[in-house]
Amino acid sequence: MNYILFDDQKVREDLLPLTFTRPVAEIRFGISTMREKWERFLGEKTSTLTEGYLSKKYPLVKGVDNILINSCVCPTDNLVTQIKNLKTDQALIGDEIIVAMNLSLENLDSMVTSETIEVSLEAETAGISNIWDLFGKLDKTIPIDFKCLTEGRTSQKVSSTNHIMGDFPIFFEEGAKSEFAFLNATEGPIYIGKNAEVMEGAIIRGPFSLGESSIVRAAARIYGPTSIGPFCKVGGEVSNSLVMGYSNKVHDGFLGNSVIGEWCNLGADTNTSNLKNTYDFVRIWNYRQETFVDTGLQFCGLIMGDHSKSAINTMFNTGTVVGVSVNLFGAGFPRQFVSSFFWGGFNGLRKYNINKALQVAEKVFGRRNLEFDKIERDILVHIHDITL
Repeated sequence: MNYILFDDQKVREDLLPLTFTRPVAEIRFGISTMREKWERFLGEKTSTLTEGYLSKKYPLVKGVDNILINSCVCPTDNLVTQIKNLKTDQALIGDEIIVAMNLSLENLDSMVTSETIEVSLEAETAGISNIWDLFGKLDKTIPIDFKCLTEGRTSQKVSSTNHIMGDFPIFFEEGAKSEFAFLNATEGPIYIGKNAEVMEGAIIRGPFSLGESSIVRAAARIYGPTSIGPFCKVGGEVSNSLVMGYSNKVHDGFLGNSVIGEWCNLGADTNTSNLKNTYDFVRIWNYRQETFVDTGLQFCGLIMGDHSKSAINTMFNTGTVVGVSVNLFGAGFPRQFVSSFFWGGFNGLRKYNINKALQVAEKVFGRRNLEFDKIERDILVHIHDITL
């Protein structure tokens, strides 16, 4: 059977600006991306049905028989069994969304099914509905991923120089290291990925995960639930936040109840407000509705798209949304929604020159020994061209 993860269009638009540069399947939700979760449960590789301009990087593979799975839904053993039992041209429907479809090659393009089956989604399969779920559900997604990743396996030995407390498990992958750190697993598990490092004096409270080759800097204070993706450097104070990967918050400054995309950099003493002085619920910009919407949350900080950066001493107001390839600097709070490819801050914004933005992206990739190829370039050019 050929498995395809497709974008739920409403959810994709509600996850902008993060989904400008990736399909929903590549969104990190807990420790793992949605694709990693599904491939682990299916025991099979998947391809992607997404926006046309993303398809060269995430190509669709068609088969004679195809099962399409909604990328915003999380897998469980029970749900995977129901999906694998679908007959040709049947669809699984739950909570008013299409969960999965079994489609023959001739019906793949039209995505037409002849029969629907209702399924009751379990709490852990409910997945992603809103962008704030990415940090708001970390208390549930990190422990679920932790169990899936570590069950039946033995952690690398944790150095005796660390101060460890709490009854939840701590797992170190091969090459992970930590010396003279405080690891508090009282409230949830702690996962340290392959070749990752927790430097001396860092204080970490679970649930927490640190991705492959990422670094928690000396004397950092990190409060769970927090998930740091691969190849990141994180320091200062972080609380209930998700960093997707390949991004840096190296220096002091507070990041709370936030989501940071890939290839981002927060300058020294960048701070996010995550609570209004009035204690009202936070409103944030929604691309699909083209207005600010109520999150129903008292705590909500910064949502930042890929390739965006802040200068030293940058301040972000509660519930700020920053698009792709934005460069913010200067005194005062920038506006609470900054569209992609803008440069400036409180005193005004101007359009970011696309050629300069591409040059910076190429340098950033080069620092990680990666190639900023034509596919990556075309994605950013497309986002620039559709930005008003």
